[in-house]
Amino acid sequence: MQQSRSEEIADAVLVASRALVAVAARSLASVDEELTLPQYRVLAVLSTRGPCGMGALAEELGCSASTATRLCDRLVARELVDRQHPEDNRRVVEVQATPQGERLVQRVTQRRRAEIDAIVAAIEPRQHAALVEAFGAFADAAGEAPAPPWSTGWEL
Repeated sequence: MQQSRSEEIADAVLVASRALVAVAARSLASVDEELTLPQYRVLAVLSTRGPCGMGALAEELGCSASTATRLCDRLVARELVDRQHPEDNRRVVEVQATPQGERLVQRVTQRRRAEIDAIVAAIEPRQHAALVEAFGAFADAAGEAPAPPWSTGWEL
């Protein structure tokens, strides 16, 4: 039985995502063996989007507020995330990446970028533009925030 075009696309994305998860895991392990991928995702979200409340963070992560709180508890203990109360509403708790947490995200991103650069170098140059377009469309459809300039190697 022949696959539909959408099944073919889904299969290709699944295979590529396995490769990208492997790259992510290796780049994280090379910088910090104790940090989990979910904890790293918290840091990446906070580094990209800035301080936010637990509800907004949980929504961004696709988890419950209690799970987001537990992840942040571990990151606060490692001094990678800070908790604060906005002056206009002391009942709200916001979290943000500390400078140490942001540096960790930068180092992991640099390692990941180096490995991705090596993979892309193995792809025919004539396919690069299509790759950029396809991954850009995929990230947009997924609601992923654009990467900050430091993560792409661009000058500010």
